[in-house]
Amino acid sequence: MNMKPYLHTVQYYETDMMGIVHHSNYIRFMEEARIDFLNQLGFPYQTMEAAGIFSPVTALSCTYRHPLHFGEHVSVCVSVAAFDGVRMDIQYQMENEAGQTVCSASSSHVFLHRDGHFARIRHELPTFSDAIASLLSEKDH
Repeated sequence: MNMKPYLHTVQYYETDMMGIVHHSNYIRFMEEARIDFLNQLGFPYQTMEAAGIFSPVTALSCTYRHPLHFGEHVSVCVSVAAFDGVRMDIQYQMENEAGQTVCSASSSHVFLHRDGHFARIRHELPTFSDAIASLLSEKDH
């Protein structure tokens, strides 16, 4: 499956007094890109929530390499690094219009029911699990 990068135009309110995107906004870009990724995969986050499954972030890591400014466009490529049916690790590669890497990042997630118990995605959402497994196998080839 060919996943398209998420595209974001930097807004004025996302910049600091130096005119550079504030570091906290990259995390927002990650979330926007992750939601877009799930939509492209055919599993909108709202569908997961309607099934009583949530996927909170358990860890984040960002390496900032080049600043972004108001009006610039950032492309965010999302890929699944690991998935075991209960946990999923995602990688993000953010590039500006010149193709420069502006941020490399990762997030870790778990799948939980409303009551806080782990959701076993392979059994509870097998088509989602199969789609993730397919992406991982494509990446290995």
